[in-house]
Amino acid sequence: MTRSFPPGDPRAALRPDLHVVARFLVPRTRVLDVGCGDGALLHYLSEEHGVDARGIEISQHGVNRCVANGLSVIQGDADTDLADYPDNAFDFVILSQTLQATRRPRRVLEHMLRIGRHAVVSFPNFGHWRVRGQLFFRGRMPITDALSYQWHDTPNIHAFTIRDFVALVDMCEGRIERSMALDARGYPIQVKVPWWFWNLFGAQAVFLLTKDGHVTDNRARRSRTGAGAQASAPDSLDSKTD
Repeated sequence: MTRSFPPGDPRAALRPDLHVVARFLVPRTRVLDVGCGDGALLHYLSEEHGVDARGIEISQHGVNRCVANGLSVIQGDADTDLADYPDNAFDFVILSQTLQATRRPRRVLEHMLRIGRHAVVSFPNFGHWRVRGQLFFRGRMPITDALSYQWHDTPNIHAFTIRDFVALVDMCEGRIERSMALDARGYPIQVKVPWWFWNLFGAQAVFLLTKDGHVTDNRARRSRTGAGAQASAPDSLDSKTD
């Protein structure tokens, strides 16, 4: 289902998948967006949800655009600079469409779970049926809407699937709180089916994670932040892997 927003609506500036990321957050909390690009998500969260928005961006051009818009963003690399942040420095740490471009995805995810009480990760699914079909029938590296680069100029250096990511979360001692499969354009696929189905038919995915063993009291957090009730989980993906 395609969404359209009236002129001037701040949601119109966001990629469709970032609307899902925003739904997983709680207003008036501390948020770090790793690889924040031009800061569109940070600006939206700051203006519409009152979050304490911070960002890291590797591109100097991206940093300049963010700072020009009044955002608190520094230049940094997810692979090296997350180690400098203290434990539980943020309520939410976001990594959108970037994990596959990092050199050490496991280390990056471990740091996200360490410095944030929650981590929100979105990524393209290399197990999607179109990707499998192009490899099988054409014998060439696939190009899809979600994976639009040629093999020789892609920033994606680690190809992984939804199933691979679920296994990585276990290795990092994380716990999946919510998850959602998206189509190639980034819109939620509102069908309730077992999680493995989306490993084949989900072009993208968004996961809300927390450190395993960390007890989350949503009612206490909402009371502390003054936030309203969160939207209910759509259960497009099952957090169970067996």
